[in-house]
Amino acid sequence: MLGLVKHSKRNLLAASLAFGILAAAGTAHAKEWPSRPITVIVPYPAGGGADIGARTWGGLLEKELGVPVNVVNRGGGAAIPGHTAIAKAKPDGYTIGVVTNDISLYKPQGLAELTYADMRPLGQATQIASAVNVIKDAPYNTLQDLVDDIKAKPGQLKATGAAPGVNWHISFLGLMLDLGIDPETVIWVPTQGGTAGHLDVASGNSTFSTASMAEAAALLESNKLKALAVMTPERLPRFPDTPTLKEAAGSDWTYSVLHGIAGPKDLPDDIAAKLTAALGKVIQSDEFGKAMDSRGIDVKWRDDQEWKALLANDLKSTSDILAKVKK
Repeated sequence: MLGLVKHSKRNLLAASLAFGILAAAGTAHAKEWPSRPITVIVPYPAGGGADIGARTWGGLLEKELGVPVNVVNRGGGAAIPGHTAIAKAKPDGYTIGVVTNDISLYKPQGLAELTYADMRPLGQATQIASAVNVIKDAPYNTLQDLVDDIKAKPGQLKATGAAPGVNWHISFLGLMLDLGIDPETVIWVPTQGGTAGHLDVASGNSTFSTASMAEAAALLESNKLKALAVMTPERLPRFPDTPTLKEAAGSDWTYSVLHGIAGPKDLPDDIAAKLTAALGKVIQSDEFGKAMDSRGIDVKWRDDQEWKALLANDLKSTSDILAKVKK
């Protein structure tokens, strides 16, 4: 019996020593981070808002952390492959990526099981607001004018801005439902992105677009489009004369494409905290703000918990909208 007690004590001592060694090793590893280059995965092609933002804050993050930060584009497949690569990366802090609320579109439409919950949100960086734009000489001076015409001419007016089931189409669906209008009474014209949608309106093919103000800026400034409302709680600084949906038609609906950062779900707490702190510093810097402002992209920093809550809310909202449309 005495031998068993001694044996048990030896095992307990050995286990305690092993645990202490592992804990010390983990702490030492965390203190060393970062000691080599960090990869930022962008699930979209080069040149878009998500890519521009990542390359800008990535360059600033490189200076902040003192290691190279390399941006890698993994576009295509509705951004599912790129988002999946972020979720499945090794959780050591050396691979993070740009996550947008496109990730809320996958599960509700049966495209993939992937959601924000499969990642470790680190913070939001930017957002691009949706808006309602019409051709410059359209017979609508206010959003309410357009709404009245939609109701008076079911099945005759056309809306555009994206492929069906993609971001700017969701902004359209949410607006119609919030206004009490059946989305099926408006013809949706599929396009390859917001810029193409705005051009379709400017050419006179579609009645209105619900894509981003940033992508419409050039056409607005050249007097080829007219903005009726922005889908934000407050007016945009770059377009101070354009009312919000609430001001224009009493609608509480808001929609923006959100750009944030996340890592693998099992990213250690201490490394995640360091990343969030560093990202918050560079994203809230004047240098980043000026760079984004020149592109018409709104800077919106939210920390890891706020970003996680926003993604959760976006998934619920998107799921609710798509469920209503399917009925």
